[in-house]
Amino acid sequence: MLAVVILILRYALMLCLFMFLGWVVLTLWRELRFQSQVVSTRKVPAITLLRESGDESVSQVFSKHEVLIGRGEDCDYIIDEEVVSSHHARLIFRSSQWWVEDLRSTNGTYLNDERLDTATVVIKGDELRVGHQIISVDLQSE
Repeated sequence: MLAVVILILRYALMLCLFMFLGWVVLTLWRELRFQSQVVSTRKVPAITLLRESGDESVSQVFSKHEVLIGRGEDCDYIIDEEVVSSHHARLIFRSSQWWVEDLRSTNGTYLNDERLDTATVVIKGDELRVGHQIISVDLQSE
């Protein structure tokens, strides 16, 4: 009789354990689903690129994850100079920050007069030099 009671208690304990594990998995799944929805709906803060071109200033505002800078027609920010590569540099929004990286351009990309070797965080007021053009960066808060 005691063996039957112990067997029933073991099964009850096993059932409670499986129910607890199921509850943990369900809670984690809901939390991950919620976080993925938050990340997918997160808005990219606008970035404004401003350059002085002769007597006029050219300003463009971008609100997408990646901005390609170069001479090519498929670039988002086109600089028509021979010293600028067709795909010279890119600005990319990741980890809640804007980053700039040189795309192995021939003449290099400079951030505040320092040549870029690796991807670097861009902050408001930074200046990019691409070819002979100096581009001022203005970031809008989220």
